[in-house]
Amino acid sequence: MSRAVSPVLNSAHEAAEDLDVFLGDPRNPEGPFSYRAMVEAEERNENPAGTLEAMREFGFEKFLVPEELGGRLHALDELFFICRTLSRRNLTVAVRYGSALLGANPVWLWGRDEQKKEVAQAILDGSLTCFGVSEADHGSDLRACEAHADKEGDDYLLTAEKWPVGNATRGRFVTTFAKTSAAGFSLLLVDKEALDPASWSTLPFVKTVGLRGHDLSGVSFEGSRLPQSAVLGREGTGLVQVLKALQITRTAISALSVGTMDATLRIALQYSRERNLYGSCIYNLPVIREHLVNGHIDLMISECVAVPVTKALSIAPDRMSLWSSVVKYFVPVMAEKTVASMAVVLGARSYLREGVADGVFQKLQRDHAIASIFEGTTHVNLHTIADQLPYVLKHGVGVAAQAAAEQDAERAETLARLFSLTDAAPRWEPRGMDLQLTNEGLDEITHGWDAAVQQVEKLAQDVASDTAVHAIAAILRDIDRVRARHHADIAGAQDRDGRSAQALTEAERHCVFHAMASCLYTWLTNRDTRGAAFADGGWLLLCLQRLAQQIRLPAELSEEHLPAVEEHMFTCLEEGETFSLLSLARPE
Repeated sequence: MSRAVSPVLNSAHEAAEDLDVFLGDPRNPEGPFSYRAMVEAEERNENPAGTLEAMREFGFEKFLVPEELGGRLHALDELFFICRTLSRRNLTVAVRYGSALLGANPVWLWGRDEQKKEVAQAILDGSLTCFGVSEADHGSDLRACEAHADKEGDDYLLTAEKWPVGNATRGRFVTTFAKTSAAGFSLLLVDKEALDPASWSTLPFVKTVGLRGHDLSGVSFEGSRLPQSAVLGREGTGLVQVLKALQITRTAISALSVGTMDATLRIALQYSRERNLYGSCIYNLPVIREHLVNGHIDLMISECVAVPVTKALSIAPDRMSLWSSVVKYFVPVMAEKTVASMAVVLGARSYLREGVADGVFQKLQRDHAIASIFEGTTHVNLHTIADQLPYVLKHGVGVAAQAAAEQDAERAETLARLFSLTDAAPRWEPRGMDLQLTNEGLDEITHGWDAAVQQVEKLAQDVASDTAVHAIAAILRDIDRVRARHHADIAGAQDRDGRSAQALTEAERHCVFHAMASCLYTWLTNRDTRGAAFADGGWLLLCLQRLAQQIRLPAELSEEHLPAVEEHMFTCLEEGETFSLLSLARPE
């Protein structure tokens, strides 16, 4: 079925719309981005022939390079939407570019002008970058890094073995983490083309469950000579640089998950309409309907969580340390549950490498399994959140009245900019100093909750006949009680260990409250500017009910509001639209 081009809400969506049309319908067996081509190439541990050429024709690599350096990377929200669109077809290719972004970001953030220009031009010409941080024996323990670059005159001699690294074999530039002095670690920009060929080698490709066409390998340096100018930023700041750079890609990974949710939901929903049992299509079976509708609701929740944080890189970059970890934990985990749920709908066919959608479902399921591991596992991100929670809660109370009023005004402005569906993020100007290692207790998304709830209570008083608003107000009161107990548990903990099982459980629950707030702000910020289907609030009520179940509140989905969400879901399927809250919010 041909895809109808839809009006976009803002400029951040335009490139994604263009890419969607360019890639075409993956159910069409022709072309490198067809399900059939992807499954056949998977058998050979390859990408389909013509895939990378098509990406070059579209100019995808331009979105890895900031505008000021000749690329098209305006802001992270735009990159999110095009990566989501690509991930809906081929997650392996999306990861290829994600690995390149990870290697390039430290250059944009801390590189000298000459380094930026050289890497930018190379990427635009088709070269790849990679991030040489991981080592086989140390995982995420960066301080245990064994790589070292020893001074010899004005140069460094680099000795390191980095593994596993995406794009390590095919990439030209390796942003390498190594000990450079007794003072600490540094990031070094290594151009393999400028090295003595005898001083380095690549390691064999790693056999993986998914992403079988991806260059996941490693690189070994044996006394590779580098100029002193290879250091990115100041020598000895590499550990801080790595932690900051990961905040960007942790957020961007959510695009892979939302794209996978879209693809698997689309395959399962189409199958549910075509597969007949007991006299009608299986969508009419209550359990099948529940899986599919819940999957669509969870996708909308994930959008509400991810998109504002992509915009935060341009609007509030000093909040990214906490928010990026929330997104990196919450969205991939939500996607894993959705993919598993769609497998239930497909039954045995989810396991086959042929048949429904040319057997691509099992590939999507295997490919997405990496999302919770990339850029810090779920536990690493929960630990980051757990460490910051006491300071976030402490900062939200005990503020003088005048200061509180000023903070409320600033918070409201920040939230409006983050959650507006009409306004794209302002241009990102990469500066390493803008990113911080902690939020220092600041979190508008947590601290704005009470004001948002009060706003809903006022709406409920003003619109006596609006059942959705009243139901939203009621469930918010229930959530508030659980939220208050959650905060009391954190505040009352003695000798709190951020790595304990209890602290990680508190961090998981914080992510759910963050998601609830994100859905609520999305509705409140846009309800007066979007169409009736969005403003009605039925979708928000369903999202809150789904999330309430995660904190063990007895909240059944409101049957009264399910038909509108189902209609939206089927419209997206039939018209080739992306499954998205954004399509619900487009002008009618």
